[in-house]
Amino acid sequence: MPPMSFVGQVTKVGFMNKTATVTVSRFIFHPKTGKRLERSKKFLTHDEENILRPDDTVLIRNCPPISARKRFKLERVIKSPVREREELHARQAAEA
Repeated sequence: MPPMSFVGQVTKVGFMNKTATVTVSRFIFHPKTGKRLERSKKFLTHDEENILRPDDTVLIRNCPPISARKRFKLERVIKSPVREREELHARQAAEA
């Protein structure tokens, strides 16, 4: 399989150890109407350090099968709203 990488959003995390569900969305155009349609697919992703949180934007890359349904590894976290909020609260607490 050629190397594939997708940017997606973490939708489910914490139910399985070292695993997160990442939803990857793409847009297609309907052949007759020309309207833009959103298509999405969920991938189980290996998260070795359990660092992912819901609503994180991540880059995932395919790898050899880790389990029956897990075929992607976490490459990097692009954006994490929860972690950014926690860092902001920590900075404000340190200043006060």
